[in-house]
Amino acid sequence: MKKHGILNSDISKILSDLGHTDQIVIADCGLPVPEGVKKIDLAVKFGTPTFLEVVEEVLKDMKVEHAIVAEEIKDQNADVFHTLTEAFETDSITHSFVSHEAFKQMSAKAKVIIRTGEATPYANVILQAGVLF
Repeated sequence: MKKHGILNSDISKILSDLGHTDQIVIADCGLPVPEGVKKIDLAVKFGTPTFLEVVEEVLKDMKVEHAIVAEEIKDQNADVFHTLTEAFETDSITHSFVSHEAFKQMSAKAKVIIRTGEATPYANVILQAGVLF
């Protein structure tokens, strides 16, 4: 049995396979998954697991150099926005904002969308892999 890190074998495999600049999405339960993009569905019920719980665990296991978030989160989901940006600052992750429509289009290039049980608006992030050297 794995001793540390993410136990979900699908997420663990995806993170192990990422190269520099590859992207993954961690999403609320409402974000549409584009045709052809792998989905790892963690949603058990509304709110479980939360978006922030999943982001926290992924950030422990993934070198992230940049994050992309929908602009709308600032006004529509301030609590999640503030906690998310604090996590970015802690890990020195640069971040940018795009419209939610642009975010959905960008998600089509992701290696995977990890669907959480989050049921609050715009709780979605694109994480771009960095490199450890």
